[in-house]
Amino acid sequence: MTTSYETMYILRPDLGDEQVEQAITKYQNLLRDQGAEEIQIQNRGKRRLAYEIKKHRDGIYIQLNYTAPATAIAPFERAMRLSEEVIRYLTVKQEAEEEKPPKEEKEKPTKVAASV
Repeated sequence: MTTSYETMYILRPDLGDEQVEQAITKYQNLLRDQGAEEIQIQNRGKRRLAYEIKKHRDGIYIQLNYTAPATAIAPFERAMRLSEEVIRYLTVKQEAEEEKPPKEEKEKPTKVAASV
């Protein structure tokens, strides 16, 4: 069974464009090897961090949206944890969008005028 996930990770700001692309490709291929599908990548660019992380004030934000089996997340996050280029990451399980049945409108009693 596959589930939708969103992973946001922050790369070191001193990486060049080519190194950023290599890192994105590396993690994309790792997810594919683990059985992920429908991988959408959004490079959010270099932004200021709210607080200093590993002596960095800026970071390059990358967002991945994908569907994958639950067993794919642990090896993916382990690779990020061991990487020198990733300074922070977070994976969030997306809620399944359920189709809600339309609310049935209750019939309101109508007032009938009494005829005399």
